[in-house]
Amino acid sequence: MQKLLFLLTLTIWLVGCKKKSDEGSGYDKKANIAYGTDAQQVLDLYLPGNANASSTKLMILIHGGAWADGDKADFDIYINELQRRLPDYAFANINYRLYTSTGQNKFPAQEEDVKAAVNFLLNKSADYKYSKDFILLGASAGGHLALLQGYKYANIAKPKAIISFFGPTDFTDLYHNPGMPIVPTLLATIIGATPSQNAALYDSYSPVHFVTPQSPHTLLLHGGKDELVPVRQAIQLTDKLNAAKVVYEYIYYPTEGHSWTGPNLDDSFNKVEAFIRKHVP
Repeated sequence: MQKLLFLLTLTIWLVGCKKKSDEGSGYDKKANIAYGTDAQQVLDLYLPGNANASSTKLMILIHGGAWADGDKADFDIYINELQRRLPDYAFANINYRLYTSTGQNKFPAQEEDVKAAVNFLLNKSADYKYSKDFILLGASAGGHLALLQGYKYANIAKPKAIISFFGPTDFTDLYHNPGMPIVPTLLATIIGATPSQNAALYDSYSPVHFVTPQSPHTLLLHGGKDELVPVRQAIQLTDKLNAAKVVYEYIYYPTEGHSWTGPNLDDSFNKVEAFIRKHVP
């Protein structure tokens, strides 16, 4: 299992990318705020100098890493760019419990932690002076968790929008149609069963099964050469969104894999900013 996790760690979103951006100015960073009792249940909060509870919206960032690796620090380099583009937003960058090689923190630990972090942040909105209007943004496993939280718990805490960079959407399909042969082993290990052993469990962790006409606006970004999360995962979700008449945008980069840099990374930021300005007034 350790070898499996090492291989998947190599695919964490944009590993090795050294894009530089201006340091966020006027932001107050509050690091490692606990939203639970486990050491991994912490988040960093970035508050603009003009934060107020009526107009400052919140973006919640969820890192990737195959639900077993990664850290909120993976997003640090991109937060400055988001601050530059969305200076009136507050940002929360969360950690969550990761599956371990000893079998701890199987699903739904990660789902439960994202839900707990969202509830914590909404309950603390008055204290930190931001509104309850929030956006979820995640990459890879974090994209999956953002979609799952945003769709499955929309009746409890509905985000204004969900942004997913190459996140899995249908675990059963991913198990049977993997881009890499290690993926079924990963899913069966972290979930604790195969689809034939517990189909309902796979469905309960798959965002495609929770799309309704009331689902939040959604932005999907995916690479056509993604071998870890095949592009069919994004297409299956767009089919569900179309059927439910949910507002969404699907950005397809045909030559990119499970990460990208350079002009397409800049384009991704442009698309994210444009989507938010259009759909989250």
